[in-house]
Amino acid sequence: MSLTEASFVVVICHGSYHTPEPYQPFIAALKAQGIEAYCPQLPSSDLRRLNVGETSKPDYDKDPPPNGYPQPADDAEVLNELLSQLILESGKNVLLIGHSSGAFTATMVAVPELQAKIRKAKGASGGIIGIFYECGFLVPVGESVHSFFQPKDRSEPLIPPYCRFHKNGLSGLASTNEGAKYFFNGLDEATAKHYEATLTASQVFTTVLNNDAYTALPCAYLVTEDDLALPVAYQDGMVAMQSQRPGVDLTVFRCPAGHSPHLTWTEGLVTKVREFGQKVLG
Repeated sequence: MSLTEASFVVVICHGSYHTPEPYQPFIAALKAQGIEAYCPQLPSSDLRRLNVGETSKPDYDKDPPPNGYPQPADDAEVLNELLSQLILESGKNVLLIGHSSGAFTATMVAVPELQAKIRKAKGASGGIIGIFYECGFLVPVGESVHSFFQPKDRSEPLIPPYCRFHKNGLSGLASTNEGAKYFFNGLDEATAKHYEATLTASQVFTTVLNNDAYTALPCAYLVTEDDLALPVAYQDGMVAMQSQRPGVDLTVFRCPAGHSPHLTWTEGLVTKVREFGQKVLG
C-alpha cells in the first residue's frame, strides 16, 4: 500500500470496558499507511465517570453517580464534538470504525447531517463516508444493546461469561472476568495480561438506537472467527439480519482472529480499512 496520505480519516468508537490503549498499535499502523486516526475515551467506560473511588483501585460496589451512569448517548456527545471538528470545521472525509459495543455508538452518531453524500448535495465538503464494523453489535433501530441481547420473554437475564456484576447487580457495574481469555486471545500471555489490566467496567446499556445508518451509508463488517466474547454465530446472525433489509449495502470480511483484531490481525485490518475507504470514495 502507498504511504501517501489517505483521502479520509478514521474515528474509532471503542468497545465496552475499554480505554484507547489497546487501539494504539492499530492507530500507529494506520498512521504508517498515511491514515489519520482518532480514538477518544468514551464516558461509559471511563472510571472517572463511574463513581468507583480511586481509579487505581476501583470499588465497583459503590452506588451509581447522582445522575446515573454514562450511557451510549453520553458517548455520542464526545464523538459528536470530534466529528464536528473534523467535518464541520475541517471538511474531512471520515470512516467510522465501531468495535464491539462501539458499533452501536458508531451507528448512532452517523446522522444524515454529517453524512458526506448529503453534505455534498448541499455544496459542503467532507462527512462520514461509511462505517466499518469490527466484530460489532449490529443492534436494530428501535432497540438498545440490552434489549437486543436479552431474552424477549423476560426470563432470566443472559450474562456473558466475561461479565461479572457487583453489589448492585444489573443496576450497577460489571467488571470483566478472564479478560485476557475473552478479549485478547491470540496474543501471548504477557501481552494479553497487560491489556487485561487496562479494562474497566460497564453498566447496562439502555440507550435506544434511533438512527438508521445501516441503510444510509456503505458499511463493512469484519467477522472474527476465533472470537470468544462475541461468538461467530452471533456475528453471522446480525450480518444476515441487516443484509436482508432493503437498502443495506454491507461488505463482509472474515479473519482468523479473536475479539481484538486491532491487536492480533493489525496489518490485515489496516488493509481492509484502507481498501473499504478507497472503495466508497470511488
